[in-house]
Amino acid sequence: MDAADSRTRAAIEEHWRASERGDGDAEHAVYAADAILDYPQSGERFRGRAAISAQRGGHPADRHFTVHRITGGGDLWVSECVITYDGVPTYSVSIMEFADGQVVHETQYFADAFGAPERRAALAEPMPGRTITGA
Repeated sequence: MDAADSRTRAAIEEHWRASERGDGDAEHAVYAADAILDYPQSGERFRGRAAISAQRGGHPADRHFTVHRITGGGDLWVSECVITYDGVPTYSVSIMEFADGQVVHETQYFADAFGAPERRAALAEPMPGRTITGA
């Protein structure tokens, strides 16, 4: 990993740590002032670091962030996380596009957990650190 990728990865890791500890200023430092955040499932787009921060800052739930994987390079990075809202896990994929060391566009997808059907039991194995949940 080159120096620029190491800096970008460190910035993303700090973003998620700040999210977990509820430090809004540090959480949003990774975004360019004119960054865009898209939530495709709701059709919402938030323009600018201030709007991104404001919509997250007003969230009423008790939230926790667990990062499973960060991968990427150059200007494109992906984080796979579980965001727990009031004790209920929601799986999230965050796609961050960078320019000049800051996020200029992020797209976040959210998915609820679901049980595995019995018909696939003989084909599947648990993911590392996980247990397969039945339907």
